[in-house]
Amino acid sequence: MAATFLLKVATPERLVFSGRARSIIAPGSEGYLGVLAHHAPLVATLGVGDLTVFGEDGRENHIAVHRGVLEVSGNVATVLADTAELASEIDEQRAQRALERARKRLQERAPGTDLERAQLALGRALNRLRVKHR
Repeated sequence: MAATFLLKVATPERLVFSGRARSIIAPGSEGYLGVLAHHAPLVATLGVGDLTVFGEDGRENHIAVHRGVLEVSGNVATVLADTAELASEIDEQRAQRALERARKRLQERAPGTDLERAQLALGRALNRLRVKHR
């Protein structure tokens, strides 16, 4: 049986995931990175992307993550993210509406539009849709 570690994924609002994993692939701010059991201690910033979790049973699970921090220490990996959703929880229609709103704000560039916020919303919506369709 493959070695495992405890993975916890949390946002300011809730604990999204807690369980044993064989490995994860995390969206680091400088590119994706992998973590296996007994990984060396690590702290990394996260960007927007798909946190892929290979569970204790070998199943692949996906979590849409938007910025945060990954800490690995003592055979425990902890993800503290601004937002995170299991693929099964993502409301595709809601994500599609958010994508359309963000695109509209970026195209129109109305006075007072926070372009950085609109770009972040666009990235978050695209990521949610990608993860939902994995």
